[in-house]
Amino acid sequence: MAHLRSRRRTALTVPLGLALAASVGFLPGAATAAPNEAPAPVSARSAQDAPVFAYVVNTRTDRKTIAYVEKAIARAGGDVVVTYAKIGVIVVHSANPEFGERIRGVRGVQSAGATHTSPLKAAGTTEDGKAKPLSKAEAKALKRSAAPGAEPMEADQWDLRAIGADKAARINPGSKKVTVAVIDTGIDDTHPDLAANFSPSQSASCVGGKADTSPGAWRPSSKDSYHGTHVAGEIAAARNGVGVAGVAPGVKVSAIRVADPVDELFYPENVVCAFVFAAEHSVEVTNNSYYVDPWLYNCKDDPDQKAILDAVNRAQLYAQKKGTLNLASAGNSSHDLDSDAIVDDSSPDDSTPVTRTIDPHECLDVPTQLPGVVTVSATGVQNLKSIYSSYGKGVIDVAAPGGDKFQIPADTPSKNGRILSTLPGGEYGWLQGTSMASPHAAGVAALLKSTHPKAGPAELQRLLKKQADRLECPSGPYDPDGNGVVDAVCEDGGKSRNGFYGSGLVDALDAVKKK
Repeated sequence: MAHLRSRRRTALTVPLGLALAASVGFLPGAATAAPNEAPAPVSARSAQDAPVFAYVVNTRTDRKTIAYVEKAIARAGGDVVVTYAKIGVIVVHSANPEFGERIRGVRGVQSAGATHTSPLKAAGTTEDGKAKPLSKAEAKALKRSAAPGAEPMEADQWDLRAIGADKAARINPGSKKVTVAVIDTGIDDTHPDLAANFSPSQSASCVGGKADTSPGAWRPSSKDSYHGTHVAGEIAAARNGVGVAGVAPGVKVSAIRVADPVDELFYPENVVCAFVFAAEHSVEVTNNSYYVDPWLYNCKDDPDQKAILDAVNRAQLYAQKKGTLNLASAGNSSHDLDSDAIVDDSSPDDSTPVTRTIDPHECLDVPTQLPGVVTVSATGVQNLKSIYSSYGKGVIDVAAPGGDKFQIPADTPSKNGRILSTLPGGEYGWLQGTSMASPHAAGVAALLKSTHPKAGPAELQRLLKKQADRLECPSGPYDPDGNGVVDAVCEDGGKSRNGFYGSGLVDALDAVKKK
């Protein structure tokens, strides 16, 4: 994928104590049903006052199998929240502690598991540090210093210049027929820099796993839930003489809110809903600046985590099949995603974390390591990997500006190495993280789609990589904070790819110039 901890990837809008104070409850227990048999009914008395957990149940997609499994779910003490029949994913709530084991033994069930490790409550992102709002004095100073034809605060947007987005906008700012869906904490669509480009018909709340399209459902739960609004501005803030500009200021942006309003975590059922909603509402590009909670990495040998992997992958592959390109942030843990072992001491993040050592080839960061998803690492103003950005040979597809406090721009009024963008309530502020890198790449993908309207997801990804500007591995030790310790090792992957930057830095100008 708010609290700073070792993984540094959960939104900074929830105090640490809130997430850790949640009741752990108890997880599904031993199986009692024989394989391929419908489980015995669960009495109402046995489930009375028991904590309720959320599950995903993955089946074949034929109607007969789905109907059979839905009946088995009821007999096992589960309530169907929503069935995504086209991908064979059923979202379920159950107070039966044995529900997972029982339903996995039912004929037609391919995988099933709990999506939370704590009971449902009455919802992480990948920005690295809390947003720093722009003061009124800073905003006025920027407006006074704005160059002719530029947005008032554009002088501080070194990131646009780094990828040629300022020049690209003069040629083609992007098509109104292209929409980038921000799967995130929600968007303040009333922001003066976002209102003109916002698409309400392609927006919803997917909290709980079922789409709610009522007006405003897509908005953040509070002003402190700013992450999605910041991401949206990076993609499509309008060139309207107000504030900042986005990479693709002519395209549409929509909000699919997946952050739970209680804990701001991004649960699997919400993300499944989001990918399906995007696919069925003609969204061309999705941006995913988060990882799916509660596990930083989902391991295939754990039945619950396997079910999460299966469900989210089915949903994002369905979106790809329907013509949607999905991009995701690489993460802010500075992990080598091609290493032999990674220590994860942050999962599960909805109850009590435990320390475990995982193999990132078997335990995946979701959705960023799923097939067909464009994985984006972060760079600073010096075109050097941001100190926090995860990396990995053969994992990173492209790089994009995400900001870095250790890489300070010399030619901007504020001398701030982070990314300036929109915040709820008509405000602006700086953030850094791979959360900020991914929307820059998504904006370039939207420009590519505008230039090549018939290109599908695979072709867009190919062009994104082909046009990227090659960045070589650092020639000396990678020590951006200057403390004498090598923070990461960049491996050359051959074929114009390496572990820090993939195919290179995305190029907005090439996206609109090259046919």
